[in-house]
Amino acid sequence: MALDTDDLMAATPRLYGYALSLTRDHDLAEDLVQDTMVKALEHGESFRGDSSVQTWLHRILHHRYVDLVRAGGAISASPEDVAELVDLRWRDGAYTVDGEQVVLRAERDDELRDALAHLPVTYRSAVILHDVEDWTAAGIAEIHEISLAAAKQRIRRGRMMLVDELAAHAERHADLKGVPMRCWAARERVSDYLDGDLSQPERTALERHLGDCPTCPPLFAGLVGVRDGLGRLRDPDSVIAPELAERLRALRTGV
Repeated sequence: MALDTDDLMAATPRLYGYALSLTRDHDLAEDLVQDTMVKALEHGESFRGDSSVQTWLHRILHHRYVDLVRAGGAISASPEDVAELVDLRWRDGAYTVDGEQVVLRAERDDELRDALAHLPVTYRSAVILHDVEDWTAAGIAEIHEISLAAAKQRIRRGRMMLVDELAAHAERHADLKGVPMRCWAARERVSDYLDGDLSQPERTALERHLGDCPTCPPLFAGLVGVRDGLGRLRDPDSVIAPELAERLRALRTGV
């Protein structure tokens, strides 16, 4: 079945919204959408029309992002192991959370996105697709290429993980009360701070955060150390070997 490029373009906004919710990074989300479109155009013959173009493109992007996360080596435990721990915790009749605090944090977009970022990618994807992007469980099953029962299980477990993460958020960040700026917002700006690319109000806010936050200053110090270390790798006395200089001259003059 031939692909309609108009259908591809029409799918882009929803695809980008899904990618941004997954990654919380505009540049990475744009790269994922671009990679997805390139793959779709290169392998258009594999689209048989047994699902919608939207479903097919979301499937490509989902698998692309899962591959990136796995290649990055950022996963310390398998999603299945994490899910089993969550199930065990929720099966315990004595287990509970501070519901008021969970709801309060769920109402704050930055905290909700922070919590989502801690979910294993397949469960994060299922929750985002279902509760943010309004896909059905059947649609998620097609995107993830799993059974309907497995898709429903991912949605259920993903929601449970999110509640646990929002509840744990209170304990992890209790000592951040009164600290200006969220940690992630500060950490996103550190490189621009080092390069002198922040406005004065932004610099002031970041410096206040670094002055009060118990966790960010060591990370900032590490970034400064890495930058300074890389700078030392530059050899100011290096010169081009005569033989290389001659070859470059010949390339420039065509001789």
